[in-house]
Parts: sequence; structure tokens; C-alpha cells
Amino acid sequence: MKSSPKQTFRAGIGAVILNDNGKVLGLERKDIPGAWQLPQGGLEDETPLEGVKREIFEETGIQAKDLQLLAECSRLLAYELPPEARTQKIGRGQVQYWFLFRFIGKDKAITLGDQKEFSVWKWMSMKKLAKKVVSFKQPVYRELVKEFKAYFK
Repeated sequence: MKSSPKQTFRAGIGAVILNDNGKVLGLERKDIPGAWQLPQGGLEDETPLEGVKREIFEETGIQAKDLQLLAECSRLLAYELPPEARTQKIGRGQVQYWFLFRFIGKDKAITLGDQKEFSVWKWMSMKKLAKKVVSFKQPVYRELVKEFKAYFK
């Protein structure tokens, strides 16, 4: 029996981007004012590392030359969307590869990319960001806090 696309999990990627002060790059969603998140998205026909660099550029404008890879999450992390948010494209949620980068560029390089999803960006503590994400993503962000805790200040 074939399952509906609304019942599948999409393969995805996510990025924690740190500045020299140990703060992370948070992005405020246009469609949900007050909801912040990290760059993330679905994988296309690419490796997870290629996908995360593409997604970072699309959502932030940051080019790969301004990023230094520090670590990869030791396991895949998943979130499940509430039923009303599921679509044919997104499905039931995402299972994601997560990467930690150091931003080595200048803040003026952060342009919010295509500006489709986000209205503003800000450097903030990872713990503060984890409290500002939509509720269904909070378990993933709590895991990221644990996974990369040695890098946060």
C-alpha cells in the first residue's frame, strides 16, 4: 500500500551559524512574526553539505567562502508538523542533517538572500533562539543546544 505524500517525512538540512562571540544567526519568519529559526530546508539532488550551503545562501545571502565548517550533528534530527501545516511538498515533517559553521565574513554579507521567508536577522544566544522557535521545532533545537554546547558562549 502506497502512503500519501502528506504522510512522509522530507529529507532536509539545517545550519547553526556562529559568529566570533559564540552567538547564532537567528532569522525571523515573515509568515509567523515573533517566530525565529535557523537556516534550514529540503534536500534536492545534492549531498547534505551541498544542500546546506545552498540553503544558507538562499535564505541569508551568505556565500560558502564566508563559512567554516566546525561540526556535523552526530545523528539525524526530525520534527513533525501539526496536521494543518502538512502539504504535498513538505509532507508530515522533516528529517534533517545539521551542520555547525563559523561565519568568517562581514555582517553586511547577510542580506536575507531571496527574502521570501524572513523579515529580519539577528545574532543571539542559542538558548534564546531555541525558546523563540515554533513549538513543533523546539525539541530539535534543544537537541542542537546539547549537541553543539561546546561551541556556544
